Amino acid sequence: MRQLLLWCARNPWLASHVPRWRFAQRAVRRFLPGEGFDAALKAATHFKAQGVGALFTLLGENITDLEDAKRVVAHYEEVLAASTGLQAEISVKPTQLGLDIDAAAAYTNLDRLARAATQAKSYLWIDMEGSEYTERTLELYRRVRTAHPNVGIALQAYLHRTVSDVVELMALKPAIRLVKGAYAEPSTIAFAAKKEVDANYLALCVLMLPEVKQQRLRLVLATHDTDMVAKAWRFAQALGIERKQLEVAMLYGIRTDEQLRLAREGFGVRDLIAYGDAWYAWYLRRLAERPANVWFVARQLLP
Repeated sequence: MRQLLLWCARNPWLASHVPRWRFAQRAVRRFLPGEGFDAALKAATHFKAQGVGALFTLLGENITDLEDAKRVVAHYEEVLAASTGLQAEISVKPTQLGLDIDAAAAYTNLDRLARAATQAKSYLWIDMEGSEYTERTLELYRRVRTAHPNVGIALQAYLHRTVSDVVELMALKPAIRLVKGAYAEPSTIAFAAKKEVDANYLALCVLMLPEVKQQRLRLVLATHDTDMVAKAWRFAQALGIERKQLEVAMLYGIRTDEQLRLAREGFGVRDLIAYGDAWYAWYLRRLAERPANVWFVARQLLP
């Protein structure tokens, strides 16, 4: 099921037709409060009142025109200005800023967003895409982080290389949002079995938690696996880490009850709120992360 969903995410015909189907538009509402930023802002305001922060991301990737990249940057600047009171953060894909076209332009756009985030007293996260972008994304992060301490990066636990990347980044006193990974990757570079990905995720947590204790690393556990969060927390407790130092991020519309519970218990929790009309591939990858969600989609076929 996972491989089928990832194939669908990459299929050009489906990408151009499925978003027009009414049932697909209804189904995607599980993960998106709406296509416009106003809906995302309203959702973030609701979560803020309950002790949950927001992480905004405008959907879209692999742009082919640098003017579009500039418009993305301008949009995020408006987002940061509009959400000042919410202490919200933003997350952006490098290919959304022009990495496929010009690496220098992508860096300039990232640097501009980092400055805007600093001015808004916020944080900029760099998303990780498929493995063909991993090294270039890390290079961008190293450059931007050197100049701006308020920039973090997402790392994928299913890649074999991630443990080495974590060790290499430690010199920067980085911020890392640890995800499991949602792209189709060959077994030569990525763990395929869920139990292997889970084991590596926990091992990476154990590797990084001492740095969290020493305040040399900001770690965000981006997972809906609350059992994994509980295991990581047991290691953190053994090190004397406070709850507020262990952050968790989950997607809008998934395990909201658990997000609220973790926030009540004193953990730092953020709801990743995606919006925009370029949702097709992103949505299929979310389903691939947890194929049980396909049943939710199937129910949208019913009257």
